[in-house]
Amino acid sequence: MASHSAQLYTAEQVRGLDHAAIHGLGIAGYELMQRAGRAVAAAARERYPEAGKWLVMCGPGNNGGDGYVVARLAREAGLEVTVSTLSDPDKLQGDAARACADWRKAGGGIAVWPAGREGRFDLALDALLGTGISREVGGDYRHAIDYLNSLACPRVAIDIPSGLNADSGCVMGRCVRAALSVTFVGRKRGMYTADGPDHCGEIVFDDLSVPPEAAVDIGPAGELLSPAILGAAIGPRRRNVHKGSFGHVLVVGGIRGMSGAARLCGEAALRSGAGLVTLATDPVHAGFINLARPELMVRAVAGADDLKTVIDRSQVIALGPGLGRSDWSRSLLTACIGSGLPLVIDADGLNLLAEMALDGGLETGSPGPREWILTPHPAEAARLLACGSGEIQTDRVGAAQRLARHFAAGVVLKGCGSIVAGPDGAYGICPFGNPGMATAGSGDVLTGIIAALMAQGLDHMSALRCGVLAHAVAGDEAAARQGEMAMLAGDLCESLHVVWQSASRPGR
Repeated sequence: MASHSAQLYTAEQVRGLDHAAIHGLGIAGYELMQRAGRAVAAAARERYPEAGKWLVMCGPGNNGGDGYVVARLAREAGLEVTVSTLSDPDKLQGDAARACADWRKAGGGIAVWPAGREGRFDLALDALLGTGISREVGGDYRHAIDYLNSLACPRVAIDIPSGLNADSGCVMGRCVRAALSVTFVGRKRGMYTADGPDHCGEIVFDDLSVPPEAAVDIGPAGELLSPAILGAAIGPRRRNVHKGSFGHVLVVGGIRGMSGAARLCGEAALRSGAGLVTLATDPVHAGFINLARPELMVRAVAGADDLKTVIDRSQVIALGPGLGRSDWSRSLLTACIGSGLPLVIDADGLNLLAEMALDGGLETGSPGPREWILTPHPAEAARLLACGSGEIQTDRVGAAQRLARHFAAGVVLKGCGSIVAGPDGAYGICPFGNPGMATAGSGDVLTGIIAALMAQGLDHMSALRCGVLAHAVAGDEAAARQGEMAMLAGDLCESLHVVWQSASRPGR
């Protein structure tokens, strides 16, 4: 189970945490607001020490109240602070009204929007809407967000950028694009996937000293994946081993003209510790596919009958890289599913699986192979669920969970903030990776990594979580060397040694 600080929540669950802290644990609501304001002020001053003129834009609820606290603390620190509000300050209620009153008592003024936007600012703080938004931003709030985004200074989001859906990570028409987001009590899952990372910038989390007991009755939370997972799962190798100790991965794919995909998958499996890797591929290129990587074994397969011998010698099958969608491809997919071996399915393997499900050739909702993993991008996920890719992207966590239940499989929904999910509804989000990984062959590398970890004995969900993390961290390592625009999928393979060296370091 994830530690309290690494758990991910919906907006409703975070409201539950607030309620439990106030009514169950006796922490006053205004005390939490004060703590939130201190956290924001401290983070903003640490990162922008030269910013002397602050603009704080406040909305009508507790998010606006947080803004008034930040403004008061900044003024007390000697900064020049302008507060602009989109709501009548005299109509505020509860803790927000108290925060506004304290700001006024401290000598602070309030400009009602559109007043307050004149002049030059060194830092702009967004306390407009908070986590409750569920429809498109309109009216003055739309114009205020456009104004904030037009400023030539950094923007700091208080709790969450206004206009970002806290659950899905989707922009609701307009959204503040922050350089820094300081979020409280519980991590909002939408900040880590879909549009979230583009609008949140650096994320600083502060639990406001709310103890973990507040989450007892909140319901299942997700997990923000951490590289520490790799160290816990991998560890140093024993000395008395041989290549058979680390498993045999069978990569099935590579229709004519697509041999590179299978080759990348196989090399990623080798680079991720598999003792043996065999490529089962189209006979037309079987004789030369491993010339640049002679450690790979190759088997020419004209059809499913040619697979039997090599399947019998393997522990895990990686199916789909360059597989195509021909009769040859379909026959290999059927043979692999029927083998009973653990499977990692990617690319055209997923597209064929979707066709089989639609044709009634695959019974969903019940276990397929003993352990299997599906690795779709949004368009492939949409085919598997017979919906549009837009529907997938508007609820990435929900889509991954539906896929996992539907196929009784481990699932990674690839993309910005990749989602991992299991049939039991548990999910995690990977906060690593970068746009340079949006390149041909990157998914083939991921498939090989996961398959290699399964071959070495990790259960399929552990292999899935570790594989997604390793792939993303390798991508960040490659980007640091190559830059995002120049990255190739092969660069991910070349970076894997850094990931595994760190994970297997004794004492980690």
